[in-house]
Amino acid sequence: MPDKLLTEQPNPASEGIDALPAEDILRIINAEDRKVAEAVGREIPRIAQAVEAVLDRIRRGGRLFYIGAGASGRLGVLDAAECPPTFNVPAELIQGIIAGGEPALVRAAEASEDDPALGARDLFERGFTAADALVGIAASGRTPYVLGAIAKARELGALTIGISCTPASDLSRAVEIPIEPLPGPEILTGSTRMKAGTATKLVLNMLSTAVMIRLGHVYGNLMVNVQPTNAKLADRARRIVAQAAGVDGGRAAELLEGAGGRVKVAIVMARLSVSREEAEERLREAGGRISEALKNG
Repeated sequence: MPDKLLTEQPNPASEGIDALPAEDILRIINAEDRKVAEAVGREIPRIAQAVEAVLDRIRRGGRLFYIGAGASGRLGVLDAAECPPTFNVPAELIQGIIAGGEPALVRAAEASEDDPALGARDLFERGFTAADALVGIAASGRTPYVLGAIAKARELGALTIGISCTPASDLSRAVEIPIEPLPGPEILTGSTRMKAGTATKLVLNMLSTAVMIRLGHVYGNLMVNVQPTNAKLADRARRIVAQAAGVDGGRAAELLEGAGGRVKVAIVMARLSVSREEAEERLREAGGRISEALKNG
């Protein structure tokens, strides 16, 4: 029952918050928010398990899907949308599905979350296959739309992961890898866009970023898959090449031009003093990982 859910419990810390001045309200919210990172930290072993499982799927040609309703769905779509510009991966590689479709991103369409068949249908319409991975997102861990999609994914034999903020939730029992950050009751009872939403965003950040790092889209802590498609990104690409290759900005610009605008290629060209063709070949052999391409140079 909803009244038994952790996310629906009243929070003693915010009792009477409606009568407080703004600064006191904000201090209570901030104090509660500090609990979120600790809750996520306790789930790192499971998040790491999810990272490796998703990585294996992607390396074998699969994709990563997020599915959720309301705030949970919006967070999944946001994380998926940020990966192509950050890591220059195809938009199809990481996809977000929200109950109610695109209109639900800007206007609540919460009624659609009660239909498990709709979740399965939306997943099917995206071309989801057994080779893919599905992350179901539901703070309560009981959203029918998400559970329906998870059931369909398991039926296909796909990898299933769940993110919920309630212990031993229906979602956790339905998936192969359950992730349960438990930040406790919300400041506003049941308003899971707050602590639960923040916890979910942190988990999604960790999951997608770690997968991209393991795929070789990062060198050191630099986003080496950035493409210089506008002035801001061109400047960032030059700075990344300069830092990674130990050259000045002018030389970095020359290297980028010689590499056809590809940051990874420019770095390998500089670090190993090789041609564009040899740098590209070394990167192919290394699966796109600069650190591997530089070995035995």
